[in-house]
Amino acid sequence: MPRTDGDQDREPESGGRTDDQTFSALLEDSAEDLYEHAPCGYLSTLLDGQIVKINTTLLDWLGHRRGDLVGHRKFSDLLTVGCRLYHETHFAPLLRMQGEISGIALELKAADGRRLPVLVTSTVKTGSDGQPLLIRTTVFDARDRRSYEQELLRARQESERERERLQQLNATLQRTLLPPTLANVPGLNVAAHYHIASIDEVGGDFYDLFPLAAGTWGMFLGDVCGKGAAAAAVTSLARYTLRAAAVYDPDPAAVLGNLNTVLNHEYNGIDPRFCTVLFGLLTPDGERGGFRITLASGGHPPALLLRADGTADYLPTPDGQLIGALPDAHISTTTFRLDPGDTLLLHTDGLTEAHTAIAGDRYGDEALLDFGRALAPTTAETTVSAIRELLDTLGTGVDDDTAVLAIHVPRPDRKEQQ
Repeated sequence: MPRTDGDQDREPESGGRTDDQTFSALLEDSAEDLYEHAPCGYLSTLLDGQIVKINTTLLDWLGHRRGDLVGHRKFSDLLTVGCRLYHETHFAPLLRMQGEISGIALELKAADGRRLPVLVTSTVKTGSDGQPLLIRTTVFDARDRRSYEQELLRARQESERERERLQQLNATLQRTLLPPTLANVPGLNVAAHYHIASIDEVGGDFYDLFPLAAGTWGMFLGDVCGKGAAAAAVTSLARYTLRAAAVYDPDPAAVLGNLNTVLNHEYNGIDPRFCTVLFGLLTPDGERGGFRITLASGGHPPALLLRADGTADYLPTPDGQLIGALPDAHISTTTFRLDPGDTLLLHTDGLTEAHTAIAGDRYGDEALLDFGRALAPTTAETTVSAIRELLDTLGTGVDDDTAVLAIHVPRPDRKEQQ
């Protein structure tokens, strides 16, 4: 018989009812299955922790049979010793106070002794009268997370070991760039200090004091542009070039000229390297006492002269140009006497460019000059000690390495300013 329009309308309704019923039946059938085979563990306990219900997922993880646990064991019995103690002293009291606690990392003990890292969330179910009835707990498998955390920890530990090795390497390399001890110059007291702003990098500051022929002495203090291995290579080259050049021709301007030629030829490509340097030639004056000093500057901050009469001033070395930046750098020189009671202080710009407590301000040349005037007359050791205290006061404001070298001519009566 052919279908009528009414039959066509009724057919989808009948089919729709069947689908709804089937879907409802599937939900009813799968509710218990969803609990038993959920991707996480479920268990319910009485308020004292006795297990009254547990799903198949958690049983499979632990390797226990349901009858071994339900009505016979407490949740805390499933924990490792350390986690059981934590459960009794922290987890359970907080749960009683708050009614819920979530995301707590614990370890369960499987039937075969294996440890199962888990994340636990527990909620207290209350009755209509508000009184607690039982505790529902959800357990998430944290083995993958624990493996990830352990791998992350191993990577962090390896990174720390690499950092320590790098620091040791940098410290060893830094020591090779500085003299282990300063030369003992008859008639002079000498002191130096090197402040490292970052232990993770090799600095570019350097200094030295060494003997030359005919009773003369050479000294220098400089600062290479940059940090790290590249700067260390320039520092090493500069230090040994200065020593060799001084033996060949001790005239300070000639020494810095030779260093300029070497650096300019070596680093004139796409990665130019240069430095600022003070080089001095010290000649003792046997008749008058003290020393005659010729000081050459290649773009370096001026040296500070602290006189025996309590005055202090910078030694003028204007217009000196960076060493290595140009083929023919201009070298500025000055000649002066270092008399008994006088102290000469050489420093790198890490000191004067340090940040002070006032936002945006630098320590500056004027502050250092005032510092020297307040200190004079003084000795080499006292000067360097005062500089070290100043650097400590500036703290993290000293964001660049700082080298200082002080030389002092003792008074004949050996009475020095303390």
